Amino acid sequence: MTAQAPKATDAEVVKLPQAEAAPAQPPTPRKRFGGRGLLMLALPLVLLLVGGWFYLNGGRYEETDNAYVRQAKIAISADIAGRIVAVQASENQSVKQGDMLFAIDPQSYRIALDQARAALGSARVNVEQLKVSHATAQVGLAAAEATLALQQASYARQQSLVDQGVSSTSSLDQPKLALQQAENAVTAARQQVASAVAALAGDPEIPTDSHPAVLAALAQVELAERNLEKTEVTAPADGIVSQVSSLNVGQFVAAGATMASLVETGAVWVEANFKETQLGALRVGMPAEIRIDAFPDRPLEGEVMGIGAATGSEFALIPAQNATGNWVKVVQRVPVRIAFAAEDSEAGLRSGMSALVSVDTGHSTLDRLTGR
Repeated sequence: MTAQAPKATDAEVVKLPQAEAAPAQPPTPRKRFGGRGLLMLALPLVLLLVGGWFYLNGGRYEETDNAYVRQAKIAISADIAGRIVAVQASENQSVKQGDMLFAIDPQSYRIALDQARAALGSARVNVEQLKVSHATAQVGLAAAEATLALQQASYARQQSLVDQGVSSTSSLDQPKLALQQAENAVTAARQQVASAVAALAGDPEIPTDSHPAVLAALAQVELAERNLEKTEVTAPADGIVSQVSSLNVGQFVAAGATMASLVETGAVWVEANFKETQLGALRVGMPAEIRIDAFPDRPLEGEVMGIGAATGSEFALIPAQNATGNWVKVVQRVPVRIAFAAEDSEAGLRSGMSALVSVDTGHSTLDRLTGR
């Protein structure tokens, strides 16, 4: 019999090596509503509150950078025509009111003044002659009236003789003719007196220089003196002259033709073009701060002096026509004049400089919402 191998018992079973078991995973912790979530919720709320605070407490200042310095510009022209004989001003020169800029040849205007003065003297002589003529006419009237009285008396005596039958009726012919001639002479003398009075403007005692003819001659003298004075073209105000480089001695200028320009330094302001949506808060007299681009670190004080009567487009040479099919709404701007404080009106400003204007309305958005 073949011998069988003995069966291994349970205790004798050889245990095979097994792979190491994976380490145990720790239990997942339960998520909590921690600091990060609270921050994510609180941050928008804080931003909303801060933004609301700034919105309600803001809106006090209305600003625009569509603003420019403006100065009065005066066109320099000659009141009379003539040829330039002297040029005293140079380009961009500062001048005072009354300083001569250029001169026109005065010779012809001196001659015109002499003629006007001669005409004045002649008018005065004529008036004196009219007064003499009036006096002569008065004497002639008195003589004619005396002759008339004499002829009337002579005619009355002759008529008495005829009535008494001492003289014939034919003896009245000569006295009657003489009486008619005397009456005609008185009528003519009175007409001469009336004509002399009319020539003296209705007043025989009128002063010579009050006579219309003399007044007309005086006006011509004044005009000639003015024209002679205007041969020197002077600065009408304090300022800076420009565009005088085209003036040359010997050049002929026409009356009223613009020959140069003067920028008046004493009249300066800012024209700030605010949006129409900003005008509701603006009032005349409100204080303003002006920052000129050329002097950004030097704020200037100002005051609202006036608000334009219309938008800038209304004063355009060709106003916009909005009655079309392709209409696009554009916010309009209204010019607001800002005056400088007296101490800042001559702070090296030049017309056309850009500026930033901030107007203090004195009321925040909250004030306007609550009606304060």
